[in-house]
Amino acid sequence: MSALLEVRGLSAGYGRSRILNGLSLQVGTAERVGLFGPNGHGKTTLLRTISGLLKPWSGDIIFAGEPIGGLAPREIVARGLIHVPQGNQLFPDMSVGETLRLGAFSPAARLSATRNLNLVHDIFPKLLERDGQLVRTLSGGERQMVAVGVGLMGNPRLLMLDEPTLGLAPKIKGEVCEAIGRVSQRGVPLLVVEQDVEFLLDLIDRLVMINHGEVAFEAAAGEGLDHDEIMAMYFGPGTLA
Repeated sequence: MSALLEVRGLSAGYGRSRILNGLSLQVGTAERVGLFGPNGHGKTTLLRTISGLLKPWSGDIIFAGEPIGGLAPREIVARGLIHVPQGNQLFPDMSVGETLRLGAFSPAARLSATRNLNLVHDIFPKLLERDGQLVRTLSGGERQMVAVGVGLMGNPRLLMLDEPTLGLAPKIKGEVCEAIGRVSQRGVPLLVVEQDVEFLLDLIDRLVMINHGEVAFEAAAGEGLDHDEIMAMYFGPGTLA
């Protein structure tokens, strides 16, 4: 499988604190990759660096065959690499419809805005019902649907989702998982950060553990990892004995 995204030897951090330590990762052109690992070990930092919100200290980021490390976020978005951050970072006093249309701000996205809006409404029919409703009046699950919808309005060639189920009740998690699955069925490759590994296993092709700013483990989703194995990866072997 050819690589849509290649991260090679990436180091980055905040101030003098190094978070990523020469991390390397690939996402194929039709692949769904899930990232998990302990809090504070580099998952969100990786997505922020790929999307241009943080400048890389060293290493390479290649997207669709071209280097993007150090480009401004708007340039990276224009290339179709879309990052949906954690925490529903939306404008609370805008309507659902206004918020979705705001996602189509790049020239390529504007050209495809009608098609992509129809796609969003097909995947998230609730958002069509809520079109004129203010974002601040939505439930947590509905706000997360809006956030993913905004990402789809950006005309993604790769969609990066950072903890899309953060703070959601189990039933709503299931709905969000099904909806994200429908996104991938439309041919959109995914890079998903999520603490709930069982959620990831229902959604992705390959599972990658990030630990101390490096890739510590990779496995195909179908390799049958169980809960004890995952806990041992987090805390070390022998902790469950």
